[in-house]
Amino acid sequence: MSLTDLKRHKIKPKAKKVSVDDFIEDANNYAHGKPSRLGGGSVAKSRMGLDKKSTRLYRHATFTLTEASISQLDGIARKTGIAKSKLLRIFIRDFHSLSDKAQAEMIARDQTNETQ
Repeated sequence: MSLTDLKRHKIKPKAKKVSVDDFIEDANNYAHGKPSRLGGGSVAKSRMGLDKKSTRLYRHATFTLTEASISQLDGIARKTGIAKSKLLRIFIRDFHSLSDKAQAEMIARDQTNETQ
């Protein structure tokens, strides 16, 4: 036995059990860029202000992106501190708000960039 074995170590608190609904709600908070409601405090505290409707706002989706797109999205997320899923929602909302002509121009510009 060495002297390092005799050092007093901090006792780690046991992880609190979290319901699936609370876990999903916390993931939604993360996607919105809001602070975690589960990190500290009691479970009763973390349930304050939660509504079941917010879990219906999002659905899991899988997308295939190019390495360049992933790299760009990662860079934007790091620079802004905004979650990638939230950034994608912003980009989609902004594209959707464009006129049909502006959307067509953007798509045409993207297609010319892909062929180069």
